[in-house]
Amino acid sequence: MKILVLGSGGREHAIVWKLRQSPSVEQVWCAPGNGGISAEAECVQADLRDVGAVASLAAKLGADLTVVGPEAPLVLGIADEFARRKVALVGPSGEGAKLEGSKAFAKEFMERHGIPTARTYGIFNDSCAARETLKTIRGPVVLKADGLCAGKGVLVTSDRREAESFVERVMEKKEFGDAGSLLVIEEALQGAELSYMVLTDGETFAPLAPTRDHKRIFDGDQGPNTGGMGAYSADGMISSALEQEILSKVVNPAIAGLAAEGRKYGGFLYCGLMLTATGPKTLEFNCRLGDPETQPLMMRADFDLGEAFQAVAEGELDRVPIRWKPGASTCVVMASGGYPGTFAAGKRIEGLEQAEDVAGTKVFHAGTRQSGAYYYTSSGRVLGVTAAGTDLESATSLAYQAVQKIRFEGAHYRRDISRPSRQECAGGIDRNG
Repeated sequence: MKILVLGSGGREHAIVWKLRQSPSVEQVWCAPGNGGISAEAECVQADLRDVGAVASLAAKLGADLTVVGPEAPLVLGIADEFARRKVALVGPSGEGAKLEGSKAFAKEFMERHGIPTARTYGIFNDSCAARETLKTIRGPVVLKADGLCAGKGVLVTSDRREAESFVERVMEKKEFGDAGSLLVIEEALQGAELSYMVLTDGETFAPLAPTRDHKRIFDGDQGPNTGGMGAYSADGMISSALEQEILSKVVNPAIAGLAAEGRKYGGFLYCGLMLTATGPKTLEFNCRLGDPETQPLMMRADFDLGEAFQAVAEGELDRVPIRWKPGASTCVVMASGGYPGTFAAGKRIEGLEQAEDVAGTKVFHAGTRQSGAYYYTSSGRVLGVTAAGTDLESATSLAYQAVQKIRFEGAHYRRDISRPSRQECAGGIDRNG
């Protein structure tokens, strides 16, 4: 097969890297890619928001299959455009991708299909009504801009003034544009978060290894939310009983609900969960793989990813065995100083070769460009330094050994990736299930 991967981040680099190991894959392109991806696949320019042009690009390249990394083109209906042209693509239809494209839709979908989630205080299109509701709530609350905000449209707070300021930013100042035309307000859940993803052809599905990510910018889960500062996956993260509960209460109803509503869905379904004292509850659905969760997942994947993608496109996922290497893997994100706020790009990166000399380590590029023999920073999240080990402690140690060999001006990373979060410790949650 010849496969076109869409995207430019660490998630897409990990997918490209794994596809390159696939006996069934002859060639890989990435559009638009990044500096690090260009060393492993041919990068081609593309505007992923122009779904018609991307479909034409796939046809021009002669790609047998296109795999979509980020959410925006999926929400814009790229799968529908490819289907119209009878070109193979892995990713849900625009109607299926509404699970991520609209927080309000996702909440209503969960209620329709009995999927456990946080109590909803209201869905608002008026800032005054949102403020009035906030006055009636005691304790922590979650506010979510309805549309896509690159992981930055959510606030969890116990401070009403901070909540009211968020309402103003989202609904009046339009900080997130049209993505803030609706606002969801719901209860704040307590427990340990879990990223549980499956690959599905719309009927059958294959669970991926459970992962956890770290969303806050600073150690100890302090500071603003980001797109993700690190993630890990390990044997025994959750018990078999808990996994069965997640499958029966969340995954099965979601896939059945999508099918019942005629929302064509083939690709990845990401279930963002909170493991509460009363069981798993769904925080959000995403219509693609998580980033940075993909990086540790690809390090543990022990199957032909190209064959799995082809099986999804052909509606025959059950023919491919999905296996995972024993042990653990950890990804530490290195970010530009100032991220997720204002940051400077164009900083030269040194030590990449030395980092990959650390056993079991792969440096995935998230925001880099290449110029000559050097790489330079080009976005907020720059690298996902990822390592595999026999257990979580060894994988994390190797990842940090590699991180310490990399240098660029203003580099920032968390030093507590894979350690229990404040919520886990406070709630007495056992991260091993």
